[in-house]
Amino acid sequence: MDVIDTLVGIVPGSRMDALRDGRKVARTHAQRSYEVLLTPTTPGDFGIAERFAVAAYVAGLHQAPPTAAHYSEALATHGGAALARAVAAAVAQTLAQGPSGAYPPGPLSIEDTPAPVFALSPEVAAALGPKLVAGLAHAHYLVLHPRDAAPSRFPPLKAAGWTDDSIVSLSQLVSFLAFQIRVVAGLGVLAATP
Repeated sequence: MDVIDTLVGIVPGSRMDALRDGRKVARTHAQRSYEVLLTPTTPGDFGIAERFAVAAYVAGLHQAPPTAAHYSEALATHGGAALARAVAAAVAQTLAQGPSGAYPPGPLSIEDTPAPVFALSPEVAAALGPKLVAGLAHAHYLVLHPRDAAPSRFPPLKAAGWTDDSIVSLSQLVSFLAFQIRVVAGLGVLAATP
């Protein structure tokens, strides 16, 4: 199963299938990235349920309905309905416009905008647990205010139990989702164009 094809509704032999097949290497690598980042054979200390929780959260922040539905359903399968509800509540509580934040001092500083705050209710934070709260806070920052990149972003992750390897995987997953969401949106427009 190719996840992007599924999200767009591409069927074998269709015009869109032929279009995607014209970029066979890109198609193959996008699917392989999905598998490696979301369902690796050895997930290490970044569990499969945690990966789908981050994916559902990021897709929710992007307000990408087909992709968000896919990851929410996968989260319910891999992490349970309670975790899926907690992640949906986290999206609702932290949804904001972006990207925003501050550029280094210079000519782009005129475009600085206040960064959205990541704040969860105590109930949602408790349902997620400290490790996922820290992971979602990091994802929130990467999605909504990446301009505010700083080394100070990593100690809270480590304090919550994220290792160097899992922080890299977490960041890669957020980046992959931004790519996947845009590809699905673009292909959806193409599919709707006669």
